[in-house]
Amino acid sequence: MGSDAEMFPLVQTLIESRETVLPRCLVEPGPSPDQIESLLALAAAAPDHGKLTPWRFILVPTAQRHRLAEAFARALTDRDPQATPAQISQAGEKAYRAPLLMVAVACLGPRKPDTPPLERMVSMGAAIQNILLGAHAMGFAAGLTGGRAMNSPRMQRLLGLAEGEVPVCCINIGTATARRPRSAPRPLPSALLSELPDEASARAGA
Repeated sequence: MGSDAEMFPLVQTLIESRETVLPRCLVEPGPSPDQIESLLALAAAAPDHGKLTPWRFILVPTAQRHRLAEAFARALTDRDPQATPAQISQAGEKAYRAPLLMVAVACLGPRKPDTPPLERMVSMGAAIQNILLGAHAMGFAAGLTGGRAMNSPRMQRLLGLAEGEVPVCCINIGTATARRPRSAPRPLPSALLSELPDEASARAGA
């Protein structure tokens, strides 16, 4: 067998062993600056129809986490003025959990060629998955977080986003202190694939 074929079991093991770890279970050490650069190089290898690079990542360093915490907290009170002090504190605390926190931003504004937004999001998902797999291969754990705060105008202003840019999720990376049991088995391959119906079946279902 050629070297590419011999690599498949290693890649399969890497992908199948990756799992989400909650940000509150992530501690130092996190990726070094060189490792972060390597992870972004993996993101750059994602499929990208039209070569638009329709996504980018914003690093939130430790010294700036208080600003993200404030945006999370105020986004909560904007949509729920009756939020309790405990809920507001919990919302802000999410900004401090992982050693490495990046906000993934989708670039959906006008571009040439005008690749459809769904195709751009597919590219973004692939870029994020490359980062997650790269972090796993480096020995780190990771998890994605999102929520309604991503849609807040406060997040838009904090991140300095341009028109057509949308914050999608936070990528949290660090060293795992605990891992939660997998709550449900992954779908079987047979459940993920169907076959194009023949013409007679298609006409009957029309």
